[in-house]
Amino acid sequence: MRSPLNVVAAVGLALGAVFGLAGTLVAHPNLRNISWGIDSLGLVMAAAILTLKFYRKGNDFVAAGFLVFAIGEAVMLSGTAAGLAGSVPAFAAGTAFWATALLLISIPREFPFWVRLVGMASSILFAITATRIFSGEQLLPTSSPLPFFAYPFLVMTFIGWIWVLLREA
Repeated sequence: MRSPLNVVAAVGLALGAVFGLAGTLVAHPNLRNISWGIDSLGLVMAAAILTLKFYRKGNDFVAAGFLVFAIGEAVMLSGTAAGLAGSVPAFAAGTAFWATALLLISIPREFPFWVRLVGMASSILFAITATRIFSGEQLLPTSSPLPFFAYPFLVMTFIGWIWVLLREA
């Protein structure tokens, strides 16, 4: 029988994946903000649950990674209502947190290799994004090629985490 917490965490990750991508693709600012708000809340909820899950399991690296991810997502949420240009400082900090979190989660052998590999690729792409913004480049959350093409790697990582969560007995 699946743990109810695994199901709730999987739903939060799915909300993050679906509404995060939707917010990136819609042109209307209000729809973008609402989508990204739902995305952030789902991901913070999932990351908080997964922090506790992996801490209780004794995998402190992965637990710390999910804690850092929740912090980064909360920081991003704080800038969402400011619009694309106004959200850049929170987005830069959030992507730096994401990069760190994804690395912490992906290094230990808790998840299958392919999930860890995609997570590490996502970590690198978001680290590059954060570094470019901190270096003074004006990158919006929808800029292409980065961060736009980093999001599919993040979503694939979420899909891998969901897959693992829902396969656990």
